[in-house]
Amino acid sequence: MAVVHSSSVSSELQEIVGRRVRERRTALGVSQEKLAEQLGYHRTYVGSVERGERNLTLSSLEQLAQRLGVEPIDLLRA
Repeated sequence: MAVVHSSSVSSELQEIVGRRVRERRTALGVSQEKLAEQLGYHRTYVGSVERGERNLTLSSLEQLAQRLGVEPIDLLRA
C-alpha cells in the first residue's frame, strides 16, 4: 500500500480545482476580474485559485461552484 503525504494530496487537489475553475470560467466567457467581482473577491484571489496556490475552504468551493453553475464535486474531479 502506497503512503500518500497530505501536502501532495492537497497540492494535487488545489491544481485540479484550479484547472476546473479556469475551464468553466472561460467556457462561460467570464474574466477573472468579473468572477471575482461577482463573488466579492479580489481578482488576484481568483488567479491564485486557478494556479492551484489556494487551499480553499468548503464554503469558498461551494461559492465558486454556485457562481460557475456546477456542483462542488465537479470542481474536484480531474
